Amino acid sequence: MGDILIVDDEKDIRELIADILRDEGYATRLAAHSDECMAAIDAEPPALMVLDIWLKDSRMDGIDILKTVRRNNPDVPVVIISGHGNIEIAVAAIKQGAYDFIEKPFNIDQLLVVIGRAMETSRLRRENQSLKRREFTAADMIGLSPAFRALKSQLDKVTKSNGRVMLTGPAGAGKELAARYIHAHGPRASGPFVTVSSASIEPERMEVVLFGRESPERGIEPGLLEQAHGGVIYFDEVADMPLGTQSKILRVLVEQQFSRVGGAAKVRVDMRVISSTTRDLKAEIAAGRFRQELYDRLNVVPVPVPALGERREDVPVLARHFIEQFNRSQGLPLRALSPEAEAELQTMTWPGNIRQLRNVIERALILGDGSGPIEPREVRGESESPETEGRIQLTGGLATLPLREARELFEREYLLTQINRFGGNISRTANFVGMERSALHRKLKSLGVVGGKGAARGGEDADDLD
Repeated sequence: MGDILIVDDEKDIRELIADILRDEGYATRLAAHSDECMAAIDAEPPALMVLDIWLKDSRMDGIDILKTVRRNNPDVPVVIISGHGNIEIAVAAIKQGAYDFIEKPFNIDQLLVVIGRAMETSRLRRENQSLKRREFTAADMIGLSPAFRALKSQLDKVTKSNGRVMLTGPAGAGKELAARYIHAHGPRASGPFVTVSSASIEPERMEVVLFGRESPERGIEPGLLEQAHGGVIYFDEVADMPLGTQSKILRVLVEQQFSRVGGAAKVRVDMRVISSTTRDLKAEIAAGRFRQELYDRLNVVPVPVPALGERREDVPVLARHFIEQFNRSQGLPLRALSPEAEAELQTMTWPGNIRQLRNVIERALILGDGSGPIEPREVRGESESPETEGRIQLTGGLATLPLREARELFEREYLLTQINRFGGNISRTANFVGMERSALHRKLKSLGVVGGKGAARGGEDADDLD
């Protein structure tokens, strides 16, 4: 997409403009009327259009062509020219989305300046989109666990199709990354990836954000659906979409077209739809908060994204990935993970999933001292979630020991804690832990426990610890 399409009903004018532009190194194509123009665009969208307002013997005039191009190819800048120009026509063209307006007879230097600026704008826009796509494509999914391999296998299958995908799973599990993986490895990888953050858009603004807006004052303002044309649109937390908007999105999915807010013309869109949610959508449907028809349209291929707790083998791999990432992006120290820290991370609970792990690593790198390996104390401190109730949380050091050594260490610390708790009173300690006094005494001797903090402090069985 690097040439300039010149549309003018006067042969001498379009050929003159073409000769001038070719002398400057631009490739050009010519069209005499709207049918030739639209056929050229359908064959290959140009980098820029030079478009005459008045076209004799043409099915569409310049303004109609401009509207169509802005609707279907919004990235193509359009420079309007006219021999009958006045300020009203110029304002109307700019409001409809034209890049600039030049009046015939034009000054060659002025034409080249405008064309040069418009081409630079087009180039920068394409580069920006390319960089964004490259940034997200580079963020490959990482993991080795069976749960991760099963997820990746499913994603690899859906990349080959254009089917709608519904990603489910807890917050922070990596649903958007999965959506970007589908985009980056699918047939629409060269197209845009547009995210709709359903939870963060105010309900009263949702339709303007999605469908765009037309007004005499502002002209055409494309919405997110229009921006996703030719690529992928990702509805993040789709359950948060207002009911009224849900019905309109359903119509878009059926008809592949819509009208902007305040406009009457139909805007055609070709896009793949990926959705995600942390909620039970069937429960939302039963409660009347989500439309069954929209669910059926979006949930063509359901893909569950596992929580980090289901793929603990991946925690060290992800942690090292984040360390390298923060080193590249923020210049934070490139530190290793000690074996104890790895074990600590694997035994911690992760209610915030991968997002929480990323935050923990970033905090450890920012607050850590030195460039040595990250130690367990640097990654501890996360509050426990309700799902840890009734479970013993192992420390990284304990988790690195064989079972026999870990059991002995646990028993020693546990019994010392209980003896200190009961002031060294063996009878009360034995009663609490559910052992006979003699059995407890033998166990303490075998573990090498002679006393402890506060042990033998005035208790009736203090002499048993000597």
